[in-house]
Amino acid sequence: MAAVTVGVLFGGVSSEHEVSLASARSVIENIPKDRFRPVPVGITRDGRWLLFVGPTAAIEDGSWESDPGNLPCCLSPDRSVHGLLVLEGERWRALRLDAVFPVLHGKNGEDGTVQGLLELSGLPCVGSGVLASAACLDKAVTNTLLDAAGIPHADWRQMDISQILEFDPIADGWERDLGYPIFVKPANAGSSVGISKAHNRQELREAVELAFRHDRKLVAERCIVGRELECAVIGNLSPTASPVSEIIPKNEFYDYDAKYLSGSRTVLPAEIPQQLTGRVQELAVKGFLALGCRGFARVDFLYETATDRLYLNEPNTLPGFTSISMYPKMMAAAGLAYPELIAELIRLAMEERDG
Repeated sequence: MAAVTVGVLFGGVSSEHEVSLASARSVIENIPKDRFRPVPVGITRDGRWLLFVGPTAAIEDGSWESDPGNLPCCLSPDRSVHGLLVLEGERWRALRLDAVFPVLHGKNGEDGTVQGLLELSGLPCVGSGVLASAACLDKAVTNTLLDAAGIPHADWRQMDISQILEFDPIADGWERDLGYPIFVKPANAGSSVGISKAHNRQELREAVELAFRHDRKLVAERCIVGRELECAVIGNLSPTASPVSEIIPKNEFYDYDAKYLSGSRTVLPAEIPQQLTGRVQELAVKGFLALGCRGFARVDFLYETATDRLYLNEPNTLPGFTSISMYPKMMAAAGLAYPELIAELIRLAMEERDG
């Protein structure tokens, strides 16, 4: 049986470009080569698409961009092509793909944009589709859908950049309804980029200004004091949840630095009562389905110890995907080793398209 040809997209025009490089290298090196043929396609920070045939080690350190073997390419929305158009000299040739794994994080990759292109192309896409990807990256939309589904999450408010001159009366309302400390987050940014924890009006103003440097819309949320838990979900219409992990941030909260630079600690499985584990898993699957997710997602929670309340904090439709990232580690704890996890996600993508 011929190997399945899988386009692996990496890089991207995103603040999480480097995280994508590390994830993609790991996916390409661990995909079962007896069943799959990976086709690496890098997207530079300025949006150029390049077919990359060099060593995978060059992906993570960024040197892939200067590889002399790179060929300009693009994903064709013409379904008769069913894959890439690659420029060789002065001529374009078609390179057929059976599926695509967009190993992209944040904007221009996790937000439904690439998923839309893949939908037009007729290509199976690993992970969620257009609507769920867009909804889960936009925190305001996520919160609105969770409200509608009756899924508990932190009290929140929304602010658009057009309201910046109304900051003081808006802040008055936040202080009254949410109370300090207040988390301020860009609505559309992954990996905790641009998030601040404000303890007073001055910090709140600075947090708003920072969030608006990353997006034109933000959310303000009540601070939940407690434990940070997470769960991996896999499947399409009948998803299942992994063992639960606990994050113990080195910083005051689990920001970008705590995730990738400062060595926050994780405990897997989380040292929590079995009954709480079941609640996390049940709510993770419920949130996954309510938001229309497919394939896989990491779902993050906050557990307020003083009240025994569990809050869904954030869904991640394309979480970090190195072999030591938490999604693969939680799935390994569930009995699905990293190479087989990659294979299963590709199978789910093809199942979703065929279904």
